[in-house]
Amino acid sequence: MGIIKLNNIRTFSFHGCMDEEAKIGSDYRVDLIAKGDFTMAAATDDLKYSIDYVTLNTIVKEEMAIRSKLLEHVAQRIIDRVLLEIRLVDEITVLVSKINPPVGGDVEYVTVEMQGVR
Repeated sequence: MGIIKLNNIRTFSFHGCMDEEAKIGSDYRVDLIAKGDFTMAAATDDLKYSIDYVTLNTIVKEEMAIRSKLLEHVAQRIIDRVLLEIRLVDEITVLVSKINPPVGGDVEYVTVEMQGVR
């Protein structure tokens, strides 16, 4: 079993329950941990046997561009697409963070963490 991590993927997106969030947007951070069998990748030095982090990053950016009211919804969409499109991923953890959330206080960010298993 191997693990690949994408840390601090930054996007500007329009998620949130308030109408203002849909209009002005906010900064987000996504972290992703994907697990799979890296045996063939290590033996052959061939990308087709590995989890391509460029594809993972593309999926995250595309899904973050689609408005959701809830961070849980966008995290689940990322999980679903990764498990559908990248057959080498056996398990995935996605963390979606909203930077400076509108919570009426000084909060650096709020994070939703979700997991998916093949």
